[in-house]
Amino acid sequence: MKAVMRKVFAPILNHFESGEEQISYKKSHRTILLVVGVLFLVLSSLSAFAAVYAMQGAAAIPIIVFFAIGLVCFVIGFLGTDRAVAKIWGNK
Repeated sequence: MKAVMRKVFAPILNHFESGEEQISYKKSHRTILLVVGVLFLVLSSLSAFAAVYAMQGAAAIPIIVFFAIGLVCFVIGFLGTDRAVAKIWGNK
């Protein structure tokens, strides 16, 4: 299943897994990335609920942005290599 999901999200993963530079990876980085992903998905859900309740179509932009950020965090956190996680946090 993981191999299929890696193929589906290959464009995102390839961008973050490319490169040969030295990485600085800690296990806590992956955990924090998943927590941030949850927070952004919750924020997206709350924005969607508020937009439906207020009948405001203009709220679609924050919903899409928050959902995209949450999705990328989840994809990298669950499917990405250590290099991908380190690349999101920076190589310093």
